[in-house]
Amino acid sequence: MVTTSDTVGARRTLGRVAAMATTTPASSAPTPAAADTPDWPAQAADAIVEQVGKVRDRTTGPAIKISGYVVFGAFALLLGSVAFVLFLIGAFRALDAYLPDAVFGEEHTWAAHSILGAILVLGGLLTSRKMKGDTA
Repeated sequence: MVTTSDTVGARRTLGRVAAMATTTPASSAPTPAAADTPDWPAQAADAIVEQVGKVRDRTTGPAIKISGYVVFGAFALLLGSVAFVLFLIGAFRALDAYLPDAVFGEEHTWAAHSILGAILVLGGLLTSRKMKGDTA
């Protein structure tokens, strides 16, 4: 069942699916009378609001994104610092508990402090050397 029609706007059936109506598109150019409509202040206001919105998105969008990164970085730094301090406390307590009394005596907290201090100082020296770019 294939039927077609040459009239504008008539339905055509090709096979079992009906085709959409065909029309010629109207001219989209504004007519001179369209500028005299009483709605032009609202159209002008809408255009201004649209342009201001575009400028705001271009300027504040990146600033909001960067501030989010700064907040996330500060939070990560805070959590990392807390985790590092807790790790140092745990390492000190483990060293204090497992250092042999025969070598360091019964009060050997000084030895645990000295060992952890030496490790942290060596780490700081290596980091400082890397930052300066010294190879020797």
